[in-house]
Amino acid sequence: MIQDLQDIQQSAGATFENTSVPSSFGNDAAAMQAARQGVVVCDRSHWGLLKVSDDDRLRYLHNQSTNDFQKLQPGQGCDTVFVTSTARTIDLATAYITEDAVVLLVSPNRREYLRQWLDRFIFPMDRVELNDISKDYATFSLIGPDSDALLQKLGLEPMVGEAYSTHQLVQLKEANVLLAVGNGLAILGYTLIVPREQAATLWNQLVSAGAVPMGDRVWEQLRIEQGRPVPDCELTEDYNPLEAGLWQTISFEKGCYIGQETIARLNTYKGVKQNLWGVRLSNPAEPGSIVTAEGEKVGKLTSFTQTEKGLFGLAYVRTKAGGAGLKVQVGDSEGELVDVPFLTHDYR
Repeated sequence: MIQDLQDIQQSAGATFENTSVPSSFGNDAAAMQAARQGVVVCDRSHWGLLKVSDDDRLRYLHNQSTNDFQKLQPGQGCDTVFVTSTARTIDLATAYITEDAVVLLVSPNRREYLRQWLDRFIFPMDRVELNDISKDYATFSLIGPDSDALLQKLGLEPMVGEAYSTHQLVQLKEANVLLAVGNGLAILGYTLIVPREQAATLWNQLVSAGAVPMGDRVWEQLRIEQGRPVPDCELTEDYNPLEAGLWQTISFEKGCYIGQETIARLNTYKGVKQNLWGVRLSNPAEPGSIVTAEGEKVGKLTSFTQTEKGLFGLAYVRTKAGGAGLKVQVGDSEGELVDVPFLTHDYR
């Protein structure tokens, strides 16, 4: 917990539910509108930050996850998936390459598990150091089409047109900030990582410049609408990254890594048996509900949310049953599969 930051957030109407970050600022509808038409700031400090350093750091991460770290230079980054030896998903992480380390932004409920998992594969001859730096930093996300304008208002040059995860160190008054393109969603925005003692200062600057505070409840709604999969819902030992629609995080050209043989085989022989889709619903449905088409079981609902545009969820559906446009039954609700921006269903 960052007490001075939390005090500021509470004074702005924040409520907290079982986490150290706001679940809501009492403005959910306004925050959602700002995320679509303006700019919001969301506190993601409960997400994990793992630091991988020393000379073999890129080779090591190259061998442990799905993306190609060997080609990355300082100032670049990528999304990557950590998987088991049979290619079952552990977590979707964002990596930032600095001059002397790689910083991994990982899901809140996978921080310790992933740290232990990675530590298992560091051998005595490896020049790799792994540290959990989560408590030393705060992480904020700017979300919305006015994100660039807000940075300009703060005197920063927005990174328009730069690749996802491209990042640089910037100075905002007393705050030293790692500013990165992207916010974990398929919406324009940025991620800002700042030392914890400067977190309150940065939060005040962002809000004063016009960012609407947004709680984790709206983040959850956005991530379902966008199709971002998360551990314990879409990312479990029941699914692999191809089924989860994370093709953009996978390098099919690089050499061996944990789970590589299974993923390569699935790609080569078109062996993906189910895909993750968005699903518009007529009635509420519980995650875990069976999805049927023409009376036959074809999948399972993994997430559900209520939006101003209607009821929406994410569901795994058998490839042979169909894709976007397929009419389905989810529990007592009628539904229709739709594409979502965050996911891909083939190699691009």
